[in-house]
Amino acid sequence: MTRPVQLLLIVVLPLVIVASLVLLARSTGLVGPGAGFVMRAELPAKDAPIELPDVSGDASLPLVVIDPGHGGFDPGATAGGYVEKRLVLALAQALKEEIEAQGIARVALTRSDDRYLLHTERYRIAQRLDADLFLSIHADSAGDVSEVTGASIYTLSNEASSRAAALFATRVNASDTIGGVDLSRESDTVSDILVELSQRRTQARSVQFAEIIEREGQGTLEFHPQARRAAWLAVLRAPDIPSVLFESGFISNQDDAQRIASPEGREAFAEVMARSIRVYFLRQRDE
Repeated sequence: MTRPVQLLLIVVLPLVIVASLVLLARSTGLVGPGAGFVMRAELPAKDAPIELPDVSGDASLPLVVIDPGHGGFDPGATAGGYVEKRLVLALAQALKEEIEAQGIARVALTRSDDRYLLHTERYRIAQRLDADLFLSIHADSAGDVSEVTGASIYTLSNEASSRAAALFATRVNASDTIGGVDLSRESDTVSDILVELSQRRTQARSVQFAEIIEREGQGTLEFHPQARRAAWLAVLRAPDIPSVLFESGFISNQDDAQRIASPEGREAFAEVMARSIRVYFLRQRDE
């Protein structure tokens, strides 16, 4: 090979390699128009008024606010074709209908469609409506560990009851973090005050409601071996409203997912939870 040819290869070959890599990157969407498939989400404006949902039921009855977790660009847990935000909305709507049919309480849903809400917006809706009880509904995923199964009942605590509870709280709370920015972050002082207040009378009532759910659900709902849990969950921070998060099961488990998604599963959930809410309010009336 002559020296001019060698020099030509030294110059041209790198250019050919670079050009090939650029074409490959463009074809896969890594660079160029549309690169990275950027997702855009409309975020709540600072200090924007919260749109309050409709309240149904007799005005003389206590009010329960039901919060279907996630929504909008935040799907929550996903596994096997199941999407948490859709499953929990269906559970919430089934419970609302059951409560209304039995005349147990007035009812409001934090969301009745596929919209995104900050955790602060969710519990502040309950506060602005002067709710007597707040119930947030979720579902979880254990990833590739399909053996994990069963529902759990969470109350607020500044210390997680277990490592699993801490990990769950981290995943749920992360839905308010976009691009590394916590959209609902409050000062440490405010957070400390909220925890302190919640651990008093309101927290005791939250625990009482959780105990009722566990008792009323025995034999009907499938609970995790550690059914009662506590963690620092942002959505439960209202210091003046008894609040519980019901994690309805693991959609990474086929039996759990089918149960949560089925009409029979929704009916069983709604009956147990409506009965639990009735018992809770009867106890508060007698105290």
